[in-house]
Amino acid sequence: MQAIVSDRYGTPDVMALRQIEKPVPADNEVLVKVVATGLNALDWHLLLGEPFFMRFTFGMFRPKITILGADMAGIVETVGKDVKRFKPGDAVFGDMVERGIGGLAEYVTVPENLLVAKPVNLTFQETSTIPVAATTALQGLRDVGGLQPGMKVLINGASGGVGTWAVQIAKALGAEVTAVCSTSKMDQARMLGADHVIDYTQEDFTRNDSSMT
Repeated sequence: MQAIVSDRYGTPDVMALRQIEKPVPADNEVLVKVVATGLNALDWHLLLGEPFFMRFTFGMFRPKITILGADMAGIVETVGKDVKRFKPGDAVFGDMVERGIGGLAEYVTVPENLLVAKPVNLTFQETSTIPVAATTALQGLRDVGGLQPGMKVLINGASGGVGTWAVQIAKALGAEVTAVCSTSKMDQARMLGADHVIDYTQEDFTRNDSSMT
């Protein structure tokens, strides 16, 4: 099978399309034919090997993870003998950080517990944007932040990967949302549901809370 491999740290030019051996699922794993992969800031940091402290976990001089792509959506091809929740042909998606990533490949093996069924109303491409960014936003707002209906929340960086999800999730949880972004992203923030939008290129939201328009 083909995969995009980066076996040293650096800019995207260190990545190369290579022919590698197709993986075989373990007893608790699912072999997925990848349809779409979502890229996140995590992938960028792992590619560069920066910030440097990451190398203590992911490889000091050479990356332990050579196939990036933390978010993946695809179709189950085969399953290990202990897999109960999925069968060949199922559409699935998941966050593969715990698995060691690997979505930039034609096939990937994933432990069953890291996958969920793909929503029928979303494309594979749309679904592949969900795992890392949306889960980060959900956990931050609901689980850590304890956001409740009627609360007010300000989302700084509302046009980024996590930020765009945070705006939508905060609204879905019943909050009044103020989004902070650049001029060109203000309409997008409003479209995603922000009640107020602040252009950080024009004003410092930490010094003036009267301009939420």
